[in-house]
Amino acid sequence: MSSAAVRGFFATAAMGFALCAAVTVQAAPADTTAALEPETSDVVTMEPPKPNWFFVDGGWDMPGTSIFDGDSGKMVGMVETRRLADMAIDPAGKYYYVAETIWSKGDRGTRQDMVSVYDTRELKLITEITIPDRILIGSRKNNFIISDDGKTGFVYNLSPASSVNIVDLVKRKFVANVELPGCASMMPNPGVGFSALCADGSLATVKLTGSKADITHSAPFFSATDDPIFDNFTYDRKKKETTLLSYTGQIWTAKLGPAPTISAPFSIQAAAGIRPGETKPLELNWYPGGRQPMALHRATGHLFVLMHMGEYWSHKASGTEVWEVDLATQKVVKRRPLEEPMNNIEVTQSDKPLLIMDGEKGTALVIDLATWEEKHKIEKAGGSTITVADPS
Repeated sequence: MSSAAVRGFFATAAMGFALCAAVTVQAAPADTTAALEPETSDVVTMEPPKPNWFFVDGGWDMPGTSIFDGDSGKMVGMVETRRLADMAIDPAGKYYYVAETIWSKGDRGTRQDMVSVYDTRELKLITEITIPDRILIGSRKNNFIISDDGKTGFVYNLSPASSVNIVDLVKRKFVANVELPGCASMMPNPGVGFSALCADGSLATVKLTGSKADITHSAPFFSATDDPIFDNFTYDRKKKETTLLSYTGQIWTAKLGPAPTISAPFSIQAAAGIRPGETKPLELNWYPGGRQPMALHRATGHLFVLMHMGEYWSHKASGTEVWEVDLATQKVVKRRPLEEPMNNIEVTQSDKPLLIMDGEKGTALVIDLATWEEKHKIEKAGGSTITVADPS
């Protein structure tokens, strides 16, 4: 290497060293220790459930039941609900109740069945009420119900026969197990106990006196083999009335009490001016369908039903239209097409009601019923059953 090259090498190295030194000096952080504030931890509290909030069961996809504000479209919290758990809301808005089953080793070991009690403000677990076995099946809103006064919980069981676990939610203890052969899908029966649909087509009424139960049955009014009733039916606490919908589209109302009275049915298709649904195969028509196919706005008596074009036994198909039924006049007053098929439907019980739907893709829609305007489209909200608070 020539002397000129050597001088150039050392000159370049010296410049690089000087540049690194300059960068090092400029990048040195200032002493900001005095400006840092110590971290503090706190717990954010929520409000009790509001009329325009809705709750989406996470099913197999999420670790809990997501709580959304229908007005803002934002998620405001999550209640921890395990797979195949059932959640119910305290009528007074103080607690969320979860009927659930766990095992000591995840998916094996000692089985534990319980009703877990969560505070609605902090979503904090308050206690667990041990119960006997409960049925393990998802997406059924009427397997766990609460009495209108919020004092008693009813948990459906099938081990090996049909029965119901009675839970005192005030004293927070298990009371009794009532055998209910051939019946399921419960509804509160205020001042009496509860009622349930039965395989013989009747409505069973269970009158409770402490831990004793007296069971009576109505006359059969539907065929569980030929035209079953969707188990996610609706209940109106103010009217003490249940609205029922069959696979072919027959609609009944049942006034509850010691001896319930059940109306004559009418066809939702006939109410829309088309031929009624049939049980014959290969007969294309509009039929109700979905996991949670109907929702009732109590104040107006309007029933919203997910409908699809198909044939009998296509009751699991998602709805491509929403039919709005006036129960008083027995007429379909509106038919609304959907851009995307929906599997679950619910309506808030507010002065300005919102229609909530979700589908197999897990997208939730929030619709303003007054204008049918899409207020919110919430991606990955969940695709299972929807619950709303009932302020009545």
